[in-house]
Amino acid sequence: MNNTRLGSSGLRVPRLALGCMSYGRPGAGLHSWTLDEDDAAPFFRQAVELGITFWDTANGYQSGTSEEFVGRAMRRFSSREEIVLATKVFGRMHDGPGGSGLSRKAILEQVDASLERLGTDRIDVLYIHRFDPDVPVEETMEALHDVVKAGKALYLGASSMWAWQFAKLQHAAELHGWTRFVAMQDQYNLIKREEEREMLPMCADMGVSAVPYSPQGKGRLTRPRGEQTARSETDAVAKAFDRDVDGPVIDAVERVAAERGVPMAHVALAWVLSKPVVASAVVGATKPHHLADAAAALDLELTADEVAALEAPYETQDPFWY
Repeated sequence: MNNTRLGSSGLRVPRLALGCMSYGRPGAGLHSWTLDEDDAAPFFRQAVELGITFWDTANGYQSGTSEEFVGRAMRRFSSREEIVLATKVFGRMHDGPGGSGLSRKAILEQVDASLERLGTDRIDVLYIHRFDPDVPVEETMEALHDVVKAGKALYLGASSMWAWQFAKLQHAAELHGWTRFVAMQDQYNLIKREEEREMLPMCADMGVSAVPYSPQGKGRLTRPRGEQTARSETDAVAKAFDRDVDGPVIDAVERVAAERGVPMAHVALAWVLSKPVVASAVVGATKPHHLADAAAALDLELTADEVAALEAPYETQDPFWY
């Protein structure tokens, strides 16, 4: 597994990250299709075997049970030193004043709770899951800086917000000498490309790496249009990817894949990884071939003509961050 630097930091991460939203106690959160601990274990083992040692979770995934699974899997199949561990803060964990958002109270309380669930003393990359309009950016950034200075997080990232919001947070850090973000985890794939307008160019200019989630469009880019899975039929978020205008993009992926003799998943992921601002792509896995397909995509280099054919059918849309 090739490694690359995360933004302007000295941290090196694999080109693929294991997305852990699919793992957590079923019924504990928003999603009914998540895997329990026994069913999730083979995917953690496979990730280690493939060199996918960048693991991405969040406090809000299945009410914290994803973090619990990740922490135990890290100790069972690898070691703390081998895993680049990422989690997030923002989502609602309880109804108290520190139960959600990006206030100082919430950040300090929720980081400690995440560390306890993960069974570790440090988070390698701590993301803010969303922008909090109800908290001054100075309060948020100083609290995050204090978390870093305390050694509870080593690097900072952000996720899913408007470019001006990210710029405002980053400017507050620069102005006061606080820790800056080095990663932006946004949604980016062949059918969701609005981040190309402002966010990705700004990240490139700031020395911030993109670490996209849903690089295969919630699975829509891995199979011919019209085919469904249990998740795509039941998940309200996944259903939002059923747009008629995306059909020609999916068809283009299918054509390129057929010409290359590879699965569509390889093509969709190779396209995302071909973008210079992208350091690593977050891939979920609930079937045995998912991680193997993702790793194989690293060896696929698309031609300029193939990239043009894949991008030509895209139609603009409103940003969609879920």
